[in-house]
Amino acid sequence: MAAAVRWNLLRVLRSQAASPPIRFSLKDRSQCYSLWLAQKHRILQQSENKQILVRCLSILTQDTPNPRSLKFLPGKPVLGTGTLDFPTSSSAECSSLAKNLFQVEGVKSVFFGPDFITLTKIDDVEWMDIKDNAVEVITKFFESGEPVTTGVTHPENSVSEEDDDIVSMIKELLDTRIRPTVQEDGGDVIFKGFEDGTVKLKLVGSCTGCPSSTVTLRNGIQNMLQFYIPEVDDVEQVEDEVDEINMKVFTEVEQKLKDS
Repeated sequence: MAAAVRWNLLRVLRSQAASPPIRFSLKDRSQCYSLWLAQKHRILQQSENKQILVRCLSILTQDTPNPRSLKFLPGKPVLGTGTLDFPTSSSAECSSLAKNLFQVEGVKSVFFGPDFITLTKIDDVEWMDIKDNAVEVITKFFESGEPVTTGVTHPENSVSEEDDDIVSMIKELLDTRIRPTVQEDGGDVIFKGFEDGTVKLKLVGSCTGCPSSTVTLRNGIQNMLQFYIPEVDDVEQVEDEVDEINMKVFTEVEQKLKDS
């Protein structure tokens, strides 16, 4: 039985081998080539469309509690992690994006977050005069593929071996409960120290000069820290010495422009 099956299979194979190869007519080959070209064109067209979609950047804006600050959402990572504050144009040497945004008339300060950019304006300029120009600057920058910054960001307040239990708990609460909420409003809170029961914090981004920053500091941050950490007696807002000097210089220049 097995021998008969093998014999029949051998006959089929021999008959296929003896038959002439299948040849397409010139017309059929032309049609096949045309179909191949059409398919290739569709693939290339789809690829081009995908590239166009990648290049098309939709930037959204979001109001913050500070009427002088506006949050820009490019829909892609800005810093990825951490934050970076540029209170004046002279502090923006490490970022071409920040420098270009300072060229927009009316921009007072620039702040980068993980996935957003916060701009703070001077009082005499309306947002409608700033928004379109800022969106254009941000769009062109992300299309260029340049790095956002070469500077050091404000990382998460990671606990170090030198921190005692109280400081470790303060940093943990800031990172997990407070900073994410503040960043949603376009700002950030940076831990600067803990001394004699007082937590020293620096407010940046939209929190700078915000009318409700004192309320946020006292009713929000201080109450939460005191609830979980009884050793906390007070929360104090501080500024770096460099920031104070930059702000003083900016205020003097702004006053001269108003007087001229």
